[in-house]
Order: sequence, then structure tokens, then C-alpha cells
Amino acid sequence: MELRQLVYFDAVVRHGGFTRAAEQLHVAQPGISAQIRQLEAELGVALLARTTRQVRLTDAGERFLTRTRRILDELDAGRADMARLTGVLTGRVRIGTVEALDPFDLPAALAAFHDRYPGVEVILRPSPVGQQLLDDLDAYEIDLALGPTPPGLPDRFTTLPLFREEIVVITGVDHHLDAHRGIWFAALRDERFVSFPPGTGLRRILDTAAAPADFVPRVPYESTSLTQIRDLVSHGLGIALVPTSVATAPGRPVTTHSVHPDPIQRAIALTHRRDPPLPPAAQACRELLQRWPTAQPAHTNSNV
Repeated sequence: MELRQLVYFDAVVRHGGFTRAAEQLHVAQPGISAQIRQLEAELGVALLARTTRQVRLTDAGERFLTRTRRILDELDAGRADMARLTGVLTGRVRIGTVEALDPFDLPAALAAFHDRYPGVEVILRPSPVGQQLLDDLDAYEIDLALGPTPPGLPDRFTTLPLFREEIVVITGVDHHLDAHRGIWFAALRDERFVSFPPGTGLRRILDTAAAPADFVPRVPYESTSLTQIRDLVSHGLGIALVPTSVATAPGRPVTTHSVHPDPIQRAIALTHRRDPPLPPAAQACRELLQRWPTAQPAHTNSNV
């Protein structure tokens, strides 16, 4: 039995198939298939049930995967111990992130992390919606997630709050609500909205804000890009709820309005799985991001 066979087996399970595992490991797919067949032959059991459409664990594979990951975790811990002895941290950290993290300056934070730990590779995986970040954590495709914290977060995740940002209404500059300084949500009953698809974070915020005013928002335009949502609004195709940082971003002008009587806030947090423990590189990155300062939020109720 060879270590690379365990690494390949774990990767196939994590990434849901041989092709994606090969892409992630930068190894030819036939080589991975051959190594896992050799591993199964040595163990005398089939670890994976293969069909033309999917690869799934057998009962034996599920039991062997637990031990495989225990071995790989111990190997990572051993490397970390050696890194501490030499004072040099190596490895990689994979970070999933949503759009619009201002006022949190992620590039500056990662530059500081690179200066401190030049031997650590940082991989960024952008995601249009927060739920995808949790799915990626569950699939072990990322180590850390930066994004909104959804309600009812399962106990297998732990979060560190980073900052809160106001959610505002944006309209085109020639919209009939243009002159208003702040908006009561009931006044938006007959408006067309541009928003994320149902079930996503901003769409839930929109639906929740409209519920006390006793209406269901009409959303003829949907997008998973905050930049595109802002652009659609600037062209007069509807109004939208967006983070302040999106409202004040460069681009065609829009008008921003706070929501009355209570401004809407979204919380951005750093999230990761409780188990298995974070690798040393990811742990070091987590600690730096947790301490990184947040800029002052931009003012609302202005044309930008």
C-alpha cells in the first residue's frame, strides 16, 4: 500500500469522481484509476462502485475512508510539527468568498499573510451565493469561507464574526423615489425588484423585509452577480436590496436609501468545519483574518 493511493482515493471521494480528482491533483486520470484498482486488489474489496454517471463509496469504502482520512490527518499534523521545529510554515489554504466584502480588505489581508508566510499557497474560490460556500466546506473543497451567516447554521460549522454592513435600497437616479431620503418598505409594494434567485441570502433578506408590509416582492430580473444587479438597476429595470459597498461601488450612478424604521444589516463571518481540525496553514490564515481591521462603512442616502 502506497501513500499516494490513499491520497488518490480520498481525492476521488472529495471531488465526486476520477476526472475532478485528476484535475485537482494535476495527475492523469488513468493513473489515478490504476492506483485505486491496485489498492482495491491489495485489500481484496471494492472501495468504489463505478457507473457511467457517478462514483460512490461501497460499505467497505466508507469504513476505509475513515481510516484513510485519519492517516492523512496524522501526516498533516506531522508536517506541522516539523514546520514548527524549523520555524517555516508551508502548505496551502483554500478560501471561498462571496462578492462584496468591503469594508473588509481581503486582498490587503492576504498580502500581509503572504509576507508573513511566503511558503503557503493561497487559493481563492469565488462563489455567487453563501450556501455554495457551506457546500464547498462539506465537500472539503475549501478550508475557510468568507460570507454571510445563514440562519440555522448546523453545529458542524463554527463561525467568527468579521463585520456587519447595512443593506440598502438602490434605485435609478431618475426613479420616482429618487427624492426620498429613506424608505419604508411598505412604499415598495408595487415596485419591480432585481434580486438573487429564491433561497439565496439576499433574496431571503428581501422576502423577510417585505413580509411585515404584507406583500411578496415582484422579481422579474434575477442574477447571481451583485455587479450585474446594480447595473440593471442603474438602467431603470427595477430596484434592489444590496450591501452598501455595492451601492457605492464604481459604475453607473444609482441612488441609495436606508430602510425605515430599522436599517437592515447583514453579518459577514469567517466559517469553517469543526472537524477535522484546520491544517496549520489554514489555522494561521484564520487567525490573521480574524484580527484584520475593517474600514469605516460608507454613508448611505446619496447619489453615487
